[in-house]
Amino acid sequence: MSMRRPGWRSVGGTALRVLAVWTVSTLTMLVLAAALPDFRLQSADGDSATRTGVTAALGAGAFGLLGALVWPLLVRALLLVPAFVLGLLVFVLNGSLLLIALSLLPDGRGSAEPETAVVVAAVMSAASSATSTFLTVRDDGAYRRRLARMAGRGRRSLGRQDGHRPPPGTVFLQLDGVGHDVLSAAVRGKRPLMETVARWHRTTHALTPWRTDWSSQTGASQLGILHGSTEDVPAFRWYEKETGQVMVSNRPTSAAELQRRATARTGDGGLLTLDGASRGNLFTGGADQLALVLSVAARRGRHNRSRSGYFAYFSDPANATRTAGSFIAEVFREIGQSTRARLRRETPRLRRGGLYPFIRASATVVERDVVVAAVIGDILSGRTAVYADLVAYDEVAHHSGPYSRDTHQVLRRLDRAVALIAKVTEHAPRDYRIVLLSDHGQSPGEPFADRFGLTLEDLVRAGCGLPVSRRARSAASGAEARDTARAALRRPEREGGDGSGGGRGPVVLASGNLGLVSFPDVPGRMTREQIDARHPSLLRVLADHPGIGFLLVRSAEHGPVVLGAGGAEHHLDSGLVIKESPLAPFGEGAVEAVRRTDRFPHTADIMINSAYRPETGEVHAFESQIGSHGGLGGPQSDAFLLWPRELTPPTLDGSPPVGAEAVHRVLRRWLDEAHGPQVPAEESPLTDEITTPFPAITRVIPDKTR
Repeated sequence: MSMRRPGWRSVGGTALRVLAVWTVSTLTMLVLAAALPDFRLQSADGDSATRTGVTAALGAGAFGLLGALVWPLLVRALLLVPAFVLGLLVFVLNGSLLLIALSLLPDGRGSAEPETAVVVAAVMSAASSATSTFLTVRDDGAYRRRLARMAGRGRRSLGRQDGHRPPPGTVFLQLDGVGHDVLSAAVRGKRPLMETVARWHRTTHALTPWRTDWSSQTGASQLGILHGSTEDVPAFRWYEKETGQVMVSNRPTSAAELQRRATARTGDGGLLTLDGASRGNLFTGGADQLALVLSVAARRGRHNRSRSGYFAYFSDPANATRTAGSFIAEVFREIGQSTRARLRRETPRLRRGGLYPFIRASATVVERDVVVAAVIGDILSGRTAVYADLVAYDEVAHHSGPYSRDTHQVLRRLDRAVALIAKVTEHAPRDYRIVLLSDHGQSPGEPFADRFGLTLEDLVRAGCGLPVSRRARSAASGAEARDTARAALRRPEREGGDGSGGGRGPVVLASGNLGLVSFPDVPGRMTREQIDARHPSLLRVLADHPGIGFLLVRSAEHGPVVLGAGGAEHHLDSGLVIKESPLAPFGEGAVEAVRRTDRFPHTADIMINSAYRPETGEVHAFESQIGSHGGLGGPQSDAFLLWPRELTPPTLDGSPPVGAEAVHRVLRRWLDEAHGPQVPAEESPLTDEITTPFPAITRVIPDKTR
């Protein structure tokens, strides 16, 4: 008998929880019926309180049963609907289930207007979910049994029913845009912004920076981290002359093409090829389990699994209700913060009206909730490798600045998300190592257009002698550029088939503080000599502008040449420096980063990096951003790795890894050390960071790492 008692207690406890949830749902329905004029639980002639209570109980029970039986089927049928649309449909579908439940009540006692049904269903789902969660968490035994059942499914999928745990899995959490300087500050002091991460840093994890490529942005960094190649990704967006198309890293078709090119170049599927999951990323990394992955977002059909990953989240309508509440709160939070910044006349400052509050809430609430839920599901199912991107900080820092109070709140919420994921690993069917990393940092500074009164495109057009906007005509730097152009254009220009004649205007694109200028009518990359022949003043106008740090052009005679103010030049092939190197203020690694980009097939005719002030770390974004990244200058190039100390260090000598491709090799090595499902060592060459194998060590993950 004693062996059966726990089972009976379990059944009894479950029955009591169901009864409690039913009771709360019934009371909630009664309160809403009294408060909402379009929601009725009585006959037309009226009913007694007892009869109304019975009707409410029947309605709540019918609604609960429909939710348990029909709701999962509805969500699975709608997996091809985009995530944001599905999030809105949740409320409509939930309201429809309530209307069906009311129609089942005897004698037509239940009725509601459709819009009222949506509200009633949302409130009831939230109330029942809160009650169920409260009771389950309060009952440690029930909570453990629930997690054990979920983890047990993971053990079965791993083929591990004999009690032996498989090798450790690895969760890579990318805190998008959080630079090494920001994270270092967030884990310092007696009351750090990120308490969980700070505790790890003090005890179980080590922190090291890594340096990005010249293109310090998610498209290049994440492609390199997940697929091992950043080749021919000169910026976040660039123009490809042979197709006449602009590639944009966060456009689904472009992301799919970039992934295809990287896979073809490396001959390997990616970091997550076997038993991996990709959550909230631009690229799949070769994973089979996908959720909110941009490179497959444009696909349609049963083979697109990107949306199936968030089934578990939306299968409970209360999740959508809770997220919607947080979404609305975040919208009002942004409105309040932007109003405060305007009243305090903080500088630099952007206009943050229009759709931005909703965009911010989508990034900081909806995306976070769905991705975290997907990662938790991966952990409880025992997946070997998970890579997830949390974009909240990057979005807010662009508009509020990387060191603002607004971003401090985001960092605290990110820390709570990390703590939740770490807590769940305690109930997983295998041990987990959690690695935190970022794809780039952010540099502060007033936008180029706000500081100098004209956009980069205005400046380029002025240097070409082309019409510019009214704003640029009234700006001092715009007038100066036009005067210089007029003086130079007094000499006649040659016309012919050598690319020096007239034609379409230039294509000017911005990627943070990195600008790209392409002349579409000239096949291939235009040389410095061709540019000077067609637009004699252009390069001088750009290089001498106080908001520009340097230009990269390719000379037919000298190869790649970096131009700076006052006639300064740095010939990268020969090492010749005229006056002083324009790259000197940008620090170690700038020369090699620029030289590498120069050899990309789709490098623009003119690559422009904004000015950089080392004393303040400021740059000038060519987009409307006061926290930016994409080029060289300041903290934007310094990302971080926070890794468990039982793993081998990223480099033997402790120097920072350089480039996203190097980080890919480090992460792949860490998976290998956990006996992960990676390609054989001879097919996965290590970088020069680690050239000899470390001694084999039996590593046990201490509980405190989680």
